[in-house]
Amino acid sequence: MQSSRDSFSRFRYSAATPTREAENVDIIFIKELKIECVIGIWDWERATTQTVRVDLEIGTDISKAAASDDIKDTLDYKALSKRLQEVASAQPFGLVEKLAETIAQTVLTEFGARSVRLTLNKKGALRDARDVGVVIERKQ
Repeated sequence: MQSSRDSFSRFRYSAATPTREAENVDIIFIKELKIECVIGIWDWERATTQTVRVDLEIGTDISKAAASDDIKDTLDYKALSKRLQEVASAQPFGLVEKLAETIAQTVLTEFGARSVRLTLNKKGALRDARDVGVVIERKQ
């Protein structure tokens, strides 16, 4: 068994080694994005669109955009919002978990985000609760 001192030394050495984690990680956020989609497991839910609300915290490096002041150098949240609307309306979803994972993977793969924390809220899904949903975090 290694001593805690050995573990600490190894940690200090690896922390000094340049890695992607050592780069800037800033957060671009979107709160309460309304997305219309077909979602639910009941027949009546699948017969119409419903509104879900999504909060996103997207990990990225904004330093290039801060220096250039150019939209091409950052995550275009208007384009992202439009794309998420398209993804959600392209197919019906049974579970909020599936929709949340689909949205998270879109943010990571199509928009080059390093990480995403997503809260998906399906108001009205449970009569005696104000909100119901999921919170997920994904990283590249």
